[in-house]
Amino acid sequence: MYDRWNVKGYDRAAAVALTRRGVNPMAAVLLASRGITEPGELSEYMSEDLSLLSDPLTFRDMEKARDRVRAAIRVGEHVAVYGDYDVDGITSSCLVADYLRNRGIRCDIYIPQRLEEGYGVKSAALDTVKSWGASLVITVDCGITAMEEARHAREIGLDLVITDHHQCGEELPDSLAAVDPKRPDCPSVSKNLAGVGVAFKLICAVEGPGSEERLLRKYGDLVATGTVADVMPVTGENRVLIKRGLRQLRDGGRPGFTELRAASGLDARTPTVSNVGFAIAPRINAAGRLGSTATAVELLLTSDRRRASVLADELCALNRERQRIESDMFRQALRMMEDFPDRTRPIVLASGTWHQGVCGIVASRISEKFNVPAIMICVRDGVGRGSCRSVEGFNLYDALTRCRDVLLGYGGHEMAAGLTVREERIDELRQALAECYASVKTPERVLPVDFEVIKPELLTIQNVEALDTLEPYGAGNPTPVLCMRDVAVENLVGLSEGKHTKLWVNKSGRVFEALFFSKRPEELGVRVGGRADIAFSPQINDFRGRRTVQLSLLDLRLL
Repeated sequence: MYDRWNVKGYDRAAAVALTRRGVNPMAAVLLASRGITEPGELSEYMSEDLSLLSDPLTFRDMEKARDRVRAAIRVGEHVAVYGDYDVDGITSSCLVADYLRNRGIRCDIYIPQRLEEGYGVKSAALDTVKSWGASLVITVDCGITAMEEARHAREIGLDLVITDHHQCGEELPDSLAAVDPKRPDCPSVSKNLAGVGVAFKLICAVEGPGSEERLLRKYGDLVATGTVADVMPVTGENRVLIKRGLRQLRDGGRPGFTELRAASGLDARTPTVSNVGFAIAPRINAAGRLGSTATAVELLLTSDRRRASVLADELCALNRERQRIESDMFRQALRMMEDFPDRTRPIVLASGTWHQGVCGIVASRISEKFNVPAIMICVRDGVGRGSCRSVEGFNLYDALTRCRDVLLGYGGHEMAAGLTVREERIDELRQALAECYASVKTPERVLPVDFEVIKPELLTIQNVEALDTLEPYGAGNPTPVLCMRDVAVENLVGLSEGKHTKLWVNKSGRVFEALFFSKRPEELGVRVGGRADIAFSPQINDFRGRRTVQLSLLDLRLL
């Protein structure tokens, strides 16, 4: 899976000093390996203090946005929130709309249909919003590149306030305000907020100083879910927002999340970044992917527990359908790749039968499998809409900018983007991206490992649980990865019709169960009686009341 492991090790004296402050020894080693050694650093890492949040008014244009929203509230204007169809966009839309409705004004939500309209603000949609009677449109998680659409809004008499977190173009839209931490002239230090984080900053600015505590108690679950789903760094301000939001998810204040957790099979224990990212978010995302965003919006806004239960079941059914479509598309993509045997350049595949809403997931799987950028393009009526995923070291947004003469449009991030291209120019795009990729040194696949476990007896339930107290983990602060060298493979079996592998490994007389997901036994090349080095994340397996330490394998090297 990886070309190299980077086993960081740790400062032993620093780890000992942390244990003297009452930190569990294994947690202390992890913290030391990540450079958290001083009392102040430890306090900040563990803190949920809202003093760590930045001032909303440090964002460029936030005062303009605040004043315009306050004016709308004061005179009772009709406002529309224009969002995106992913989890970040849906949670952002629900947050702002619910806040404004609670302030006593009419607020409608407009989320474009992924298949019919695509991403971003559209002039025709603004016409629709205008026909509803809205005089102010607030975008969330989109809008920062809507140049023509902003001009159109002005022409038809709509005030436009943009809140976004995506990369800006060379020019900014001619809007009343454009709040985006990625603006080159934005002095705010909060550069890594999700769209829902920027939306939260807006309502904090509208409410005024000291409102963060109260607003987080009401909307923290939305902020955390959108931030986790958009894979924002779980560091600094985001870490505080996520910790607060996870607590709200645990306490069950919002019926929609309570019922979705139950329908997803999650227990009542404290939610983690992992189960938000892999259980809750995909079900909300399925609504956007399959054209049913209204179901997700209603789920997150309803106060009716019974209605929430029905809607949660609907989202789970949509997610199962998404999984079926994804599996079919992935198999088709692998067959198509036989016509493109070069695995050292970006993979660009196109089909007129694919489901646009699922292309991004399949692109991620293809990119991960072959360690190159991947673009899946769904073609309709001569125009292709592509979902793009990249690998570390290759800035996808910059590459698309270099290829812009081939494209009808594009947007996104360094690691993920979307594009529109005419069908007859797909081959040109494939060649142009290959040239961009060839100009960049292909990065090694490096697995960061926090430390090596020399004594397997340290992998106790107590110590592994201590690592859980350092949650939340996520982008920028990943789940702990450890390694053990020269383990003996005592047994292995395939799971889920051979999709995954379960192994029993022995280190110095101690046997651990280990799981390698998405790898068949024959792909691993391992055999009973063989020996290997393993990299893993330790977990607690609770099966029928019996709790054991289980290893989730990330890589395996045969000896």
